[in-house]
Amino acid sequence: MVGKYNVVFGFLFLVLTAALGPLMVFKYQDWSAAYGEKQQTVGRVQQLKADNFEENLEALTPEQIGKANTDGLLSINKLINIETDIGLIRGGPHSHGNLESLLNIVVGIALMFIGGKRKFKQAVSWIFIFGTLLHSGMLYLERVFQVEWAGVILRTGIGPGLILFGLLAMGVLAALYWQGSPNRSADGQA
Repeated sequence: MVGKYNVVFGFLFLVLTAALGPLMVFKYQDWSAAYGEKQQTVGRVQQLKADNFEENLEALTPEQIGKANTDGLLSINKLINIETDIGLIRGGPHSHGNLESLLNIVVGIALMFIGGKRKFKQAVSWIFIFGTLLHSGMLYLERVFQVEWAGVILRTGIGPGLILFGLLAMGVLAALYWQGSPNRSADGQA
């Protein structure tokens, strides 16, 4: 039955991309520690400024002020780096992977209600699977595992292009061959 592989692939890929949720939670532990460090170091600089750069009623040397500022800046940078890492996972492989997984499930079910030639339906089915692998699959490899060649493939745009082409093809197939119940193709096969 055409569409079955999309449904199976969609659920399995959804497990893979949804598993990034706990990874992000784990990274938020690092974020919490970095946030506390930033609050402490920047808070110290704020207090020094409020006290006219005196500590315990003694003026600070330029070197001491510079070290306090450096600590504050480095703690802010550390926090930004952790937030960026989390954002790259959340905005890329996690969200796109979940969406494309569900899209494969929907396409697989819809293909069961579309008549027409089996070979055209199979082509559309594989277009969605390959499009997902070449888009969110490459995002996953690049951003989670830092696989450089995945980024090269990703930047070609072939994955999103396949998904868009698949959506257009599904629209045409649905317009021409939609049936109200699961069916057999014109060549007698599902």
